[in-house]
Amino acid sequence: MRIQAYFSAGAVDSSSVQGSTAVVIDVIRATSTLLEALVNGARGVYPTVSIEEAVQLAASLGREDTLLTGERKGLKVEGFDLGNSPREFRREVVDGRQVVMTTTNGTRAFMAVASAQRVLSAAFANLSAVAEAVADVDSLVVVCAGKEDRFSLDDAVCAGFLIRRLVEDREDAVEMNDAARAAVKLAQDVRVTPEFLADTAAGAALVEVGLREDLTFVAGMDRHDVVPEMIDRVIRIPPGSRA
Repeated sequence: MRIQAYFSAGAVDSSSVQGSTAVVIDVIRATSTLLEALVNGARGVYPTVSIEEAVQLAASLGREDTLLTGERKGLKVEGFDLGNSPREFRREVVDGRQVVMTTTNGTRAFMAVASAQRVLSAAFANLSAVAEAVADVDSLVVVCAGKEDRFSLDDAVCAGFLIRRLVEDREDAVEMNDAARAAVKLAQDVRVTPEFLADTAAGAALVEVGLREDLTFVAGMDRHDVVPEMIDRVIRIPPGSRA
């Protein structure tokens, strides 16, 4: 197995993505939030990079059953239906709806790996399911969304947890780039708690805008046993996936 990690969407080497399975991580909060949306019955999540693109796509899909969601600087975009808090995406809100999402970092990361053979979404909340799903791939690219094209500790630790689960007790050889090795080292002595997340740059930014409760939500490990997958730029839970 070959594992390459990148600490921001802007750092992704496009040549390494093609033919590989890619895993996108944005713990705080895009991949945590879209997971909640899909588990609670959303028909699909459409990641978009800009606010303008999101508005246009939602209009083309039909606003009667499409939710326009996302954030800038952690807060809901003015005029949108929802922000980017996983606590907002309850079943009574999202069941049967399509979700168009734009975020500062996470949705950009999905676009950065759109040419991969498979694109999966990971957070602490579905870490074991993702590890199982990619255990047998030959080439894996793990992309941390980062924070405004910079390193983000929460995403890097989540990547490290994932990679550790893949390489521990493995009999065949594993080739890793320096970022993958660094992520594993970072994750060795970390216990994921809301307090740990609050000390990260992304977590502190949420606390500053009054969204500390989201950190309790996204810190929960293995809350769900499903793996969202992006196909044709729409993220869904594949048919037959466990819930």
